[in-house]
Amino acid sequence: MRLEGVELRRVSMPLVTPFRTSFGTETTRDVLLVRVVTGEAQGWGECVAMADPRYSSEYTEAAADVLRRHLVPALAATPRLDAYAVGPALAPFRGHRMAKAALETAVLDAELRAGDRSLARELGAVHERVPCGVSVGIMSSIGELLDAVAGYLAAGYLRIKLKIEPGWDVAPVRAVRERFGDEVLLQVDANAAYTVADARHLARLDPFGLVLIEQPLDEEDILGHARLAQLITTPVCLDESITSARTAAAAISLGAAAIVNVKPGRVGGYLEARRIHDVCAAHGVPVWCGGMLETGLGRAANVALAALPGFTLPGDTSASDRYFGTDLTEPFVLRDGHLSVPAGPGLGVEPLPEVLRAVTTATEWLPL
Repeated sequence: MRLEGVELRRVSMPLVTPFRTSFGTETTRDVLLVRVVTGEAQGWGECVAMADPRYSSEYTEAAADVLRRHLVPALAATPRLDAYAVGPALAPFRGHRMAKAALETAVLDAELRAGDRSLARELGAVHERVPCGVSVGIMSSIGELLDAVAGYLAAGYLRIKLKIEPGWDVAPVRAVRERFGDEVLLQVDANAAYTVADARHLARLDPFGLVLIEQPLDEEDILGHARLAQLITTPVCLDESITSARTAAAAISLGAAAIVNVKPGRVGGYLEARRIHDVCAAHGVPVWCGGMLETGLGRAANVALAALPGFTLPGDTSASDRYFGTDLTEPFVLRDGHLSVPAGPGLGVEPLPEVLRAVTTATEWLPL
């Protein structure tokens, strides 16, 4: 493809309710969108970096800066541009996987639109719809939590994930189990809030039959996760620690990951996410698709990924109304606990022009 230019667009998306985790509370998503324009088509990518470097070292302003100063110019110098050329072209620049993922996704979207092919088909999807779970943030009280979980179960979500932190872990899990029973698929996510020294305390979660405990320890503590896995019976799932197919293979070999959460933005894009899926499938390790409070653009791509055969657990691919009163695209609607996989060219969705105009806070055109 012939690259004509790249647009960096910032949009502000208010959340329907504050979303609190062990590293902070979000009330509005400051989203960086990347639009690639080629001679044949245009494509969209969504950068999942947050406003502050708390979930990871990346944050929105830094993503925009590295795209502007380094990644887009490197891509412009690529003689033969397609999605598979993006990774090698950007490899000299260390890190910044979320920014790279947004740019690669935009190129992939444009390429697939030009070829009238869907992302789901390109990745190897085998399902037309995917089962959905929901992530429930830390609440101010057990009563508030139980009301929220009741609402999500009534809406049809097939799995509940509770965010936890020291002081908010055993009691909320117990309360949810007692209120809704053992048949509910229930898991917890610590976002690296604990240490191996907390193993005895985390073992108190074992009797509740959780599907998994996600990222209990620091992202660099792979050996600690392997040790923890020997001390508790709840399966350990890695999120922030998995940055590539290589790190996934190493974590599995060390016994640190019985399950893997695949987040395309965290690993550099959907092509690397598919490689992680393939590595995990080869080792018999189940995977599921994590979420980063994406708009409909990122959600469409995540749903396509979650339709691959190794994604055997419900992901955080929630409906649009879980997070946004009005989504950037036509809303994703939960039906019987599932979301439909977009079948149109590329991502299969586009921003609604009037909504996009209303939420845009800044645009920058990078001509090439």
